[in-house]
Amino acid sequence: MSQQKHNFNSGPSVLPQPVLEAAANAIYDFNGSGLSILEIGHRTPLFQEVLDEARNAVKQLMGLDHAYEVLFLHGGATTQFMQVPMNLLDANATAAYCDNGIWGNKALKEAKLFGKVDVVASSADQSHTYIPKDFSVDPAYTYLHITTNNTVEGTQWHQYPDVDVPLIGDMSSDIFSRPVDFKKFALIYAGAQKNMGAAGVNLVVVRKDVLGKTSRAIPTIMDYRKHIEAGSLMNTPPVFAVYVAMLTLRWIIQQGGLSVMAEHATAKSDLLYNTIDSLPLFSCKVRKEDRSQMNAVFFINDEVLQNKFLDECKANGMVGVKGYRTVGGLRVSMYNALSMQSVETICHLMKDFAQRHG
Repeated sequence: MSQQKHNFNSGPSVLPQPVLEAAANAIYDFNGSGLSILEIGHRTPLFQEVLDEARNAVKQLMGLDHAYEVLFLHGGATTQFMQVPMNLLDANATAAYCDNGIWGNKALKEAKLFGKVDVVASSADQSHTYIPKDFSVDPAYTYLHITTNNTVEGTQWHQYPDVDVPLIGDMSSDIFSRPVDFKKFALIYAGAQKNMGAAGVNLVVVRKDVLGKTSRAIPTIMDYRKHIEAGSLMNTPPVFAVYVAMLTLRWIIQQGGLSVMAEHATAKSDLLYNTIDSLPLFSCKVRKEDRSQMNAVFFINDEVLQNKFLDECKANGMVGVKGYRTVGGLRVSMYNALSMQSVETICHLMKDFAQRHG
């Protein structure tokens, strides 16, 4: 057996051990069928049971009723940067976007291909190290789009804006990490590869009453309504990725649901941020009230020492600690499946490193 790693990757990221074991077994024999999960037909009862459980688990965890539909689609969240405005934004209408980091910025650029876009709040003036909250949204806007957690910059919305337009949320990196009022949103999307499973499938949760209001012709494969009619089976779905998502959702429920996930997230992130703040060698530029519980971004000002710290992380089985290429620094991602032991381990290394080099 290879050395067990402490996986701080921002995505694809750490998965629960029971999910890995079940997925591995299913590759050889799915539920005693004599077929691999990679071989089963997507229109068979075998896979329909998987899809139904996954869909029901999402609604259970989010507390949603029949007004919402749950879709499992191809592509990551980046696909939704275009699919959301394609379905919701008319060419002569205007959508409101919050520019709080690289992913929100990419989303608003794609939206401009389909209609008008107003940036109603931006944190670019301070390198996206905070979440702007003092802004207004005109009821004439078609919708407001936010990225609920910013993996690159390490910020997170801890309270969502109250607006009189449909609220759209890219929840790719903090979905199912805490109980929130999901009914505040008209549409939620998330790539699965951070808190919800393996790369290759995209979750879309949409309130049906916001659909069918644009005048443009939408390609069939991009039309949410067509996917709803087909039950996420318009074409061959990413069967294995949906199965891993179902296993992960099942695991969250078995662990006690979103309140338990939130308790763990708070404990892990508090430990890490308290360690950072207690050691002068390390610094976190994000405002304390806006710090992400999923992705802590911090720095050692001396680049030579920072690279030495990364080398020591690698030597001690800690992977994924290097910051995103546009920001640099260090990043520790603390998704649901990351153990407290892993956070304790890197905090111990940080204290030891600071004692030796501080």
